[in-house]
Amino acid sequence: MTSAESIAHASGVVHVRHHHETHFTVVGNHLAQHPTLSAMAIGIAVRIQSLPDGARVGIKALAERFPESEYRIAGALRELEEAGYLLRWKERTPAQRIVTRTTYYEHPGHRESAPREPAPKPEPPRPEPEPDPKPPTPTPTPTPTSPPPPVDPVLHQPAADLLAGLRSADPRLTLSVRDISQLVPGVAAWLERGVLPGQVRRTLTSTLPVGIIHRPAKLLAHRLAEWLPPALPAPRAPEPRGSLPEPLQNCPGCERAFRSHEPGHCSDCRQRRVS
Repeated sequence: MTSAESIAHASGVVHVRHHHETHFTVVGNHLAQHPTLSAMAIGIAVRIQSLPDGARVGIKALAERFPESEYRIAGALRELEEAGYLLRWKERTPAQRIVTRTTYYEHPGHRESAPREPAPKPEPPRPEPEPDPKPPTPTPTPTPTSPPPPVDPVLHQPAADLLAGLRSADPRLTLSVRDISQLVPGVAAWLERGVLPGQVRRTLTSTLPVGIIHRPAKLLAHRLAEWLPPALPAPRAPEPRGSLPEPLQNCPGCERAFRSHEPGHCSDCRQRRVS
């Protein structure tokens, strides 16, 4: 063996193997020798893979375990998400809290859709219904839904421009021409109710879910329909003023003040004069 070969051999790693019976995690070489992931991302992935289902793997939870900052941990999670090892999305709990759900894929090459809800239990087979001697009642043909109301031509172009510009705020909101034409009536409804375009844009682009948005048009349609503000109340007409009261007059008989449009005597003095 030459001196160069001996130096190269000395600088290489030598493994001391150990057969683990308990407390071990199997990690594939596709992760351990990933060509683009950082060492931080690979270490976070091994940590997540070693945890049981239901363990907390958010940024703050991982920052409590590792000395790295939350900023670096968040960057490592984004790397794993882009490489296909992580899938994260937000859900609203029955207590109306927004929580982040996470699915970890040990092998992204065999990745399947994440089960966000437990699969329903199979129902037992139902008995065959007995034939009805009466002829079946024909099912009424459903009436077609009415098309959406036409959009005011004045608002059509501003609404289309607003939707086309959403990708400047977030590239995940890139819409097709067909998507924009279907969403224009929803944006126009907001503009007709006095909402400024900037406020509509902030409503559509704020608090977006984490990760890939597979159907941005569906998400925007939901927000436009569910978060539509009420129309402003019509200005109230001023209430008509009542007629002015009659002016005060002094009765020449008793010097009592009374109201009347014409000078004269009060009602008591007129009654005494009549009697």
